[in-house]
Amino acid sequence: MRDESLASSDLASCIAMMQGGSKTFFAASRLLPPRIRYQAIALYAFCRVADDCVDHAGAHDEPLEHLNARLDAIYAGAPLDHVEDHALSMVVAQVGLPRHLLQALIEGFAWDAEGRRYERLEDVLDYSARVAGSVGAMMCWIMGPRDAPTLERACELGLAMQLTNIARDVGEDARMGRLYLPRQWMRASGLDPDVWLQQPSFNGALSSVIARLLGEAERLYEKAKPGIAKLPPDCRAAIYSASLIYSEIGHQLKREGLNSVDHRTVVSASRKLKLLLAAWTQAAWIRMSERDPEPEQAIEDMVRECVSGHSATSAASSQAVYFPSRSAAQRVAWVLDLLERREHQKRDRAISAVAG
Repeated sequence: MRDESLASSDLASCIAMMQGGSKTFFAASRLLPPRIRYQAIALYAFCRVADDCVDHAGAHDEPLEHLNARLDAIYAGAPLDHVEDHALSMVVAQVGLPRHLLQALIEGFAWDAEGRRYERLEDVLDYSARVAGSVGAMMCWIMGPRDAPTLERACELGLAMQLTNIARDVGEDARMGRLYLPRQWMRASGLDPDVWLQQPSFNGALSSVIARLLGEAERLYEKAKPGIAKLPPDCRAAIYSASLIYSEIGHQLKREGLNSVDHRTVVSASRKLKLLLAAWTQAAWIRMSERDPEPEQAIEDMVRECVSGHSATSAASSQAVYFPSRSAAQRVAWVLDLLERREHQKRDRAISAVAG
């Protein structure tokens, strides 16, 4: 096991890696307690590298095999010589993070790389469960709750955020040849998805599809909200702020006429600050549901495997390993930042393609 100075160096490297992504939600992240922050940074760093590994793989590369080999080493307590692997190994040792959640995330990245088509809303939710629901579950696991209802609500918050991402970035995704809107919905509105993808444009038909997707996102935000009351008290404000800010992206998109083809909707800094303050004051008043709702089908198996105890986390050491406390370290709302960084990466590629 690495000594404290090396662990501190690993964490510093992970923080630097994190800072290379989006800084939009650093304000929200200030509400995360240090005991969660350091684990989240380590997990964020590995997820970022995994995303890049799959996205940038060459025609003859085997990124999934490579990443699974790295996970094998991490869960065996002998991580390969990458700072993010060492940092994630500490998280696994401390909290027994279920391996299948990381594998689900990597699978979602692979779906992006292979250009998978999404015909139904259920298909979009299956994708969202992998790239965002898994993130919600991992964050919940790190914070402490391991019961099915709380994990379900965390996954569903991830689904809501991902649907918001999809609605916001229709144009950017299309210019990269990607389409995440349900194709059935597009055809029902009079749009041929493949024809539209060749020359993306905004019109009333597309507006109705985007509005419908945002409606699904709002349903999931509301469904997930009572789960925040089951989180540790010092974590609730951070997660609620994440929910409020992401939901506001959808509200702002509606105010702008639902046109996410020609420009990218952003929430102003002043509005984010108001939402952070609202989360800080309101989080303590969120109440649990009297009866837990049925989980979304897309996340049922993911949560069931967490709860069953059959995941590969049994390979993790039971000895707790804690990150060194460093007061200068920035806090990160990593659920948001992971999703945001992926979207910035998409936009940078699109710009590079146009410039080329």
